[in-house]
Amino acid sequence: MLNAFSAVAPYLKFNPAYVVVDNFVFKLHYRWTFIILLIATILVTLRQYFGEHIKCISDTIPAHVINTYCFFTPTFTLVRHLNNSALEKGLIFQPGIGPEETQHEEIKRHAYYQWVPFVLFGQALLFYIPHFLWKSFEGGRIKTLVLGLRMVGLSRYLKDQSLKIGKLNVPSLEEAESRVKIIRRAMIDRMRINQSWGAHLALTEFMNLLNILLQIYLTNRFLAGAFYSLGVKIWRERWTDQMDALDVVFPKVTKCHFRKFGPSGSIQLHDTLCVMALNIINEKIYAVLWFWYLFVLIMTILGLIWRLCTFFFYRNVRFTKFTFAYFAKPGRIDEQELAAVVEKCNFSNWMFLFFLRSNISEFLFKRVIFHLASELPDPEKDNSINAFLDREHTAAKVGTSGGAQKVQLDEVDTPLLSEKDGAKMD
Repeated sequence: MLNAFSAVAPYLKFNPAYVVVDNFVFKLHYRWTFIILLIATILVTLRQYFGEHIKCISDTIPAHVINTYCFFTPTFTLVRHLNNSALEKGLIFQPGIGPEETQHEEIKRHAYYQWVPFVLFGQALLFYIPHFLWKSFEGGRIKTLVLGLRMVGLSRYLKDQSLKIGKLNVPSLEEAESRVKIIRRAMIDRMRINQSWGAHLALTEFMNLLNILLQIYLTNRFLAGAFYSLGVKIWRERWTDQMDALDVVFPKVTKCHFRKFGPSGSIQLHDTLCVMALNIINEKIYAVLWFWYLFVLIMTILGLIWRLCTFFFYRNVRFTKFTFAYFAKPGRIDEQELAAVVEKCNFSNWMFLFFLRSNISEFLFKRVIFHLASELPDPEKDNSINAFLDREHTAAKVGTSGGAQKVQLDEVDTPLLSEKDGAKMD
């Protein structure tokens, strides 16, 4: 049976090169909810472990005929017999099952069981869409920089020779310094050019909220309006009454009417009972989903509140220091250098640095902050990296005529692997 869940194995593998480009709330949607719905889809299709989806009792109709007919024709229960008192007194043996007094008696139809695997799988895909869009917007920028910086971080332990372990190539300290210039330049280019980066993240996070609300609504429509209050009724009735909400929404025994022509040409009605074995699984799935969707909805709302806080307070140095040092990854950050960077950051730049901090060590991030404090263009003066370079180039020309020295963006006295006084770190 465990082999049946091999389809979800790729989503559970440990990846040492994994780079964080989202948060815990995002993972609840595209990873955990996606996996839960895939597992639920697999469970409702494992006929060999739970038997036939439906088996009906009939003395005159062949079993395979009545089973097939009642599977694609909605079965029903009688509303009058959804009576807990009658069930406790032994007047009926199953909720909703009993004799029909008239042909026009109120009934409750059950047609959802035909569509359960398709609906669950479709919902799993919808939970993955916002993540897919965010990955497209993000474009692997964080991963490229992080993997490069991680190699540079390992280089601090090497001297003159590079180290190769399998497919992993750790450059020497001298090689790392040349790479730092490229990484440093790419970081600033991407932080200045991609001004909509933070907006795309906020948009996809808001899409997560819309999606969870949509899935709750669709599930409620799918279960004929019974999903909204399902969890509350389960909590209240499960341990007190013999018949609870699960027995009403997911009956284990239902009725089915089969009609055929008799020897005289008249229509004969065959009233059959059908055992719904798969409803044992369906009721557990939707009970778990009710509580899970509620948890995901609450966490999504809290996540959006946190995103609003970051939008309004990202220029506050204390807020940024607290966020980078505790929420991103534990560590200490120089407040003065951080203040110099925050002054030049817009919201997209700030979010870029937040995820960069989430993926690299404290040592590397301190070097990044120290470097960006002097190199990051001012958003109030430079609308793009090209404008910044043009201004620097013009200033350098003027400085040359006046005896000033030209400074290029790539040629900085203190690269990431150097101390503030210019001495290289061991």
